[in-house]
Amino acid sequence: MSVSSEFQSYIREKFEILGDVVFSRFFGGIGISYNDIQFAMAMGNTLYFCVDDSNRENYTELGMQPFSYASKKGTILVKKYYSIPDEVLDNPGNLREWAQAAIKAAHATSSKKYTR
Repeated sequence: MSVSSEFQSYIREKFEILGDVVFSRFFGGIGISYNDIQFAMAMGNTLYFCVDDSNRENYTELGMQPFSYASKKGTILVKKYYSIPDEVLDNPGNLREWAQAAIKAAHATSSKKYTR
């Protein structure tokens, strides 16, 4: 599931509109962070954004799927990350809007881990 260098260059260029986005490699994929919070990832040549209850419906209504991978126990769905529609990447205004919602969701899910 490694990310091709072409796709990596493509998404780096697209994310320039957000400013200080940090890309880091992990497990053959790329983590994408803003202000030290990972809000997106690329696996294979698919981009996934972080979701929570505030934005998940935007993805499911368009038929987008959660990140998944095969394990010995079967297919594992990671419902925190959903693939994004191609047209979002093609439109800077939409990309900014969806990325900001993903950043907000990432902050919310990150904060929930530490509250008791």
